[in-house]
Amino acid sequence: MFMSLTHQQTIDTKNELKQNFELSGLSVNDLASALGTTTATIERTMNLDANHIEDPWIIKNYLEKKIVADGNRPVKFTALVGDYHQYWFLNSRRIEKARL
Repeated sequence: MFMSLTHQQTIDTKNELKQNFELSGLSVNDLASALGTTTATIERTMNLDANHIEDPWIIKNYLEKKIVADGNRPVKFTALVGDYHQYWFLNSRRIEKARL
């Protein structure tokens, strides 16, 4: 599913998700509840072992919004960048629903 990421991009994306998760102040339970899923799904997605290619984008977007709403600055992503609407392989409607 994430074969388009290089090995280094995969490592970086996992770290960026983890850092932003920590900055958000949320627990895994909080994040799972907000995204309508289980803690196991959150943990798999944070490790880029997601059911859908859009799932890391959903977490990324949620965490960034939460961090900014709290008056902080999120860690920038190096691979999950740009407008997801412009990536032909992503289902933007799935991302917009913000549900895993």
